[in-house]
Amino acid sequence: MRASKELRLTYTEKAQQIVDRLTLEQKVWLMSGNIDFTKLSPEEFGKMVTEMLSGDNHYNITPYDAGGIEEYNLPPMRFADGPRGIVCGNWQTTCFPVTMARGATFDQDLEEEVGHVIGREARAFGANLFAGVCINMPYNPGWGRSQEVYGEETTHLGKMGAALVRGVQDEDIMACVKHYAFNNMENARFKVSVTCDQRTEQEVLLPHFKDCIDAGAASIMSSYNRYNGVHCGHHNYLLNQVLKKEWDFDGFVMSDFMWGVRDTVESANGGQDMEMMNTQWFGDRLIKAVQDGFVSEERINDAALRIVRTILAFDDGHKEYDMSVVGCPEHIAVAKKAAEEGITLIKNSGALPFSRAGVKKIALIGKLGASENIGDHGSSWVRPPYVVTPKAGLEKTAPDTEILFADGSDLEAAKEAARSADKVVFVVGYNHDDEGEFVSEDQMSNYTGGIGGDRKKSLGLHEEDIALIKAVAPENSESVVVLVGGNMIMMTEWYDDVNAVIMAYYPGMEGGTALAEILFGDVNPSGKLPYVVPYREEDLPHVDWEATDQYYEYYHGYTRLEKNGVKPLVPYGYGLSYTSFAFSDVTAEKKEDSILVRTTVKNTGERAGAEVCQVYAGFENSAVDRPVKQLKGFARVFLEAGEEKEVTVEIPVEKLKWYNPVYRRWELEHMEYTIYAGSSADNADLKTTKVTL
Repeated sequence: MRASKELRLTYTEKAQQIVDRLTLEQKVWLMSGNIDFTKLSPEEFGKMVTEMLSGDNHYNITPYDAGGIEEYNLPPMRFADGPRGIVCGNWQTTCFPVTMARGATFDQDLEEEVGHVIGREARAFGANLFAGVCINMPYNPGWGRSQEVYGEETTHLGKMGAALVRGVQDEDIMACVKHYAFNNMENARFKVSVTCDQRTEQEVLLPHFKDCIDAGAASIMSSYNRYNGVHCGHHNYLLNQVLKKEWDFDGFVMSDFMWGVRDTVESANGGQDMEMMNTQWFGDRLIKAVQDGFVSEERINDAALRIVRTILAFDDGHKEYDMSVVGCPEHIAVAKKAAEEGITLIKNSGALPFSRAGVKKIALIGKLGASENIGDHGSSWVRPPYVVTPKAGLEKTAPDTEILFADGSDLEAAKEAARSADKVVFVVGYNHDDEGEFVSEDQMSNYTGGIGGDRKKSLGLHEEDIALIKAVAPENSESVVVLVGGNMIMMTEWYDDVNAVIMAYYPGMEGGTALAEILFGDVNPSGKLPYVVPYREEDLPHVDWEATDQYYEYYHGYTRLEKNGVKPLVPYGYGLSYTSFAFSDVTAEKKEDSILVRTTVKNTGERAGAEVCQVYAGFENSAVDRPVKQLKGFARVFLEAGEEKEVTVEIPVEKLKWYNPVYRRWELEHMEYTIYAGSSADNADLKTTKVTL
């Protein structure tokens, strides 16, 4: 298992023998991307970016090479991108729901299987590295690329990211975790300097990265932004002190592409091992820096050893796959399952599920109802062989039901469709123009305004979508709103006007099928919101999306609302089902270095379904400022109607410590902790017990 650090370290001697025979030039070659953009004119560069994003010669259509020395049978590092599937290829690869949607599954086993699929497809294209384990924390849900991460909570991010690492690396593909660190805003990512206190750094914004390192991640990608004024790709504290020394990381660090390194000496000495994807600051400049004594050859030797050792471990007897696995039915079935488990039922006043016998006409309203909307069109853009829209999904799932589609541009036509239908389904929200990786106009040719970016105007729906719901919903008392987007969407303005609300996220190539099957009850919804939904945007931390300096506070998301005594519209971890569940008999027992939390979960309804047991730790007896309670573990359980099971969730005692910035160490408070277990972060959904440490 290549995810094992112990196995990889067995390659140290062989790697060292190779490194000892390399010239300085060869070692630096290993540290440098093989593509040189410096020879391109601005016009050629703009044309290239446009083609990479939108044409048949798009970004990462084939793996990008770095390093490699044929003389020593050392293959290059072959890079493939894509948090929701492999970016390589044209209209071939399996497109999963975006990472936020998979976060809503709270299913670590399924996420590991997603990793296996991605690993197999990466190998088919000839890649040996997957750079799609994206686990940055959305400090504010307006962050444009937050669709690429699992949610707002560090424990959840760490566990789901670690599952993806394990799955990918079990297929002998290096997993690259990104973007390290503090990359929580998009438009200003090249200029912003993030600051925070050390407890926020250690307890909130870094632990999920360590979880992925502990799971065996082979590589880390540094981020574009600065931390305390220093570029993260040059950051001695983050890269050398925390990552390599304190966390004992044995792999290599690569820069984010093209602008992730800004200085030769500072980046090399700061712990950067590889400049990607092109060579601007390493290469000849790094060789000269060593020759002039500004960078030691020991630093170069360390980087080369890390790179060689890791590549040897993953390319020694690795598995081979041909293109027949890419987008195969078995892989697509995993994508569909991820959509089924992630789509989240937020509200249901009896409108769902639909009955085929009683529903002969459905008014499908909103332009996104017929849109192949799979999310961001930046570096995570996957090109699948097909995409099932909500309209196509309904037509396939209920062929005898008439679908009256109105895109919403004609309000009277939408009203008429609603009046004549048995049920109304609004499909509203966002697409790649509204949010995602930001590509500005001056980075592209023949494109106006750029694409993606942060949600700077509002965290709610577009004004025209709100007007559409408020005008059309009164025409039919059986109305469902399906939200499409990458993170939390405010609902206060229209929430009481409709009977049911579903969060579909960007549900991938089979999303329309999964949505339709949930609407008709063929699939029992089981997703849980991986974020909190407040009544007011003002209850979330403020972010200036164009800032050059941004301070991150200790509290965000559900912990911020709870600390401030603010009730949310929908709590973190919330999601409904077509059946019901009950929790009982919660116990907590200290065993060695862990707390074993046990609870009985019973399906008290009339149909099978899945529930997520969420375990929180409460810190009301703490002598320091801590959250009221915080997620520390979770487990997904499937139950037949009437069935009950005992669920055990293990919390490492380490995860209950706080970081003392005075002594720069983790400390355990010896006190009584409250342990909560239940179906969401709302106290009404939780049972409690106590444990003393």
